[in-house]
Amino acid sequence: MVRYQDLALERYNPRAMSEPQDQPQPMIPWFVATEKFDKSDAAWAKYIAWSGLEQLDEVVSLDASLSPTVLPDITAEYWNHIVNEDFMLHFFTDLDYLRAETASILRKNLLCVFRNPLTQPSYAQVPEGFEFVGYDLMEKDSGVSALMNCGGFPKAFSNSELSEKGLLLTYERARTVQDALVREYPSEHHADCHLWAVFRAR
Repeated sequence: MVRYQDLALERYNPRAMSEPQDQPQPMIPWFVATEKFDKSDAAWAKYIAWSGLEQLDEVVSLDASLSPTVLPDITAEYWNHIVNEDFMLHFFTDLDYLRAETASILRKNLLCVFRNPLTQPSYAQVPEGFEFVGYDLMEKDSGVSALMNCGGFPKAFSNSELSEKGLLLTYERARTVQDALVREYPSEHHADCHLWAVFRAR
């Protein structure tokens, strides 16, 4: 399976995001600020030509090669404000702190996310000012998006059903695709994914 990052675009540096976590996760929001990747980016046309996702007007993803964090360096001050879990250190538990740290970075996506939610998160669980964008499916070992950075998995989903942000729009469909990826592609490590619910600050 060829990933977009394998095209050697220098701008994108893959970073591991998570280790396998097979146990159900509590409905606790985490927060991350990522670089924007849209039509204004010089690499956009090349990405669309490679992916075939012509309906996209922007990538909203946790994929570390498409939308890396805007805070790549973990400082000592961060430890009381981030998720203390291997390969998850770019996720913050303190939204106010993350807002303050990224206030001077104008071009970014500020995201509220839920890893492997048991149901679709409600707005009662999301801070005010965030709106639902969709569901991403991220490879457990490296944080690569199975939806947007693997060239497609036609036995599990059609590229045409992804939104203009590259995401699935319903919890039921995202869970179905998550299961189908493992069932239909048992030898493909990019197919073993966490499901992420993604909300973005307006």
